Amino acid sequence: MHCTAVLGAAQAASTAALLQARLLGMARRAMATSLLCVPPPQVLLRPLAVPERLLLGPGPSNVPPRILAAGSQQLLGHMHPEVLQVMDEIKAGIQYAFQTRNRLTLAISGTGHCAMEAALLNLLDRDDTALVAVNGIWGQRAADIARRLGANVHELLKPPGEYFTLWDIEEGLVQHKPSVLFITHGESSTGVLQPLEGLGELCHRHGCLLLVDAVASLGGAPIFMDQQEVDVLYSGSQKVLNAPPGSAPISFSERAREKMLRRKTKPLSFYLDMSWLANYWGCDGELRRYHHTAPINSFFSLREGLAMLAELGLENSWERHRANCTQLCQGLCDLGLELFVKEEKARLPTVTTVRVPEGYDWKEITAFLMDNYSIEIAGGLGPSVGKVLRIGLMGCNSTSGNVDRVLCALRDALRHCRHSRL
Repeated sequence: MHCTAVLGAAQAASTAALLQARLLGMARRAMATSLLCVPPPQVLLRPLAVPERLLLGPGPSNVPPRILAAGSQQLLGHMHPEVLQVMDEIKAGIQYAFQTRNRLTLAISGTGHCAMEAALLNLLDRDDTALVAVNGIWGQRAADIARRLGANVHELLKPPGEYFTLWDIEEGLVQHKPSVLFITHGESSTGVLQPLEGLGELCHRHGCLLLVDAVASLGGAPIFMDQQEVDVLYSGSQKVLNAPPGSAPISFSERAREKMLRRKTKPLSFYLDMSWLANYWGCDGELRRYHHTAPINSFFSLREGLAMLAELGLENSWERHRANCTQLCQGLCDLGLELFVKEEKARLPTVTTVRVPEGYDWKEITAFLMDNYSIEIAGGLGPSVGKVLRIGLMGCNSTSGNVDRVLCALRDALRHCRHSRL
């Protein structure tokens, strides 16, 4: 009897201790939980769902399987020799795409906007004079950035849909005597392709450097950086190169490099300081030093995009974009639509602009294509908002079949979208 009582008491004590431990654990967990004011987001507890769409807007374009596979490779360190080798291959690919032998050639860790800012803040010292050719949103953006840098900015203006002649440019050079001229080769907000022949020579005759934005045109329209005497040229990864956005090819001539070396002050951004970036990319002949942790997998993707362009060949790529743009323009005219850029030679082969047909809401047209065909086209941007629809044919998306698909979708949209009573 005594043993039974002792055993019962021991069991009771053990149970009480266990219960106390459990309660203490629960209290601690409750205390820990109570410290969290924000619970786990329910949206992140569900699988990621990404729809399949045909991206026929002004960018980004669809990414082909080969480039997707390159971007999904296992990460390596940003100073590993294998990554530095990939960077060297990217540099060679950019030199081919740009048709340049400039040693200061690399890819910015950022989008085309980042490359625009990098070009301007490295070239322009405070109180430098910049002349910006504005016939769309990219000239507007460049002028904004240059003013923020403290430059004296003068704008050369053309209506959206028009391009600049050598006479237009020379007038501005004579009047304002700038150290840098900014101009957009492929103005994707208006669909204009800017002629570059003779422009570099003209700028140099007036003691000015030529800075060209080729984000929307690289690989889709001829550009010869060295032959056309372009001093700074930049582009983006997400257009004809069909890589995800996040890396931006850029190159500087020897004239541009010498101007940067003569700066009175350091560039305002450490991240975009070209002297540091030149070293990281092996452009200065010095031992490479750490500058920033580069987007390694974006570089893998960009490398493959440049490789695919090299395999196709620049001239073949230019011809493919020209032919498909011509087919698209003819099809749009057959639908009774009006092309925004009147002169055929001034039409950007990668982004075609068409006037919003009278009585239609452009938002309804773009929504109809997205909802019924899973095709993206875009409305206007900047000065072309409400005036145009923009249709992009870039890289792997520039095919005769895609032209037929978007024309069929547009024909259907024009039948089904309601007309305004205004």
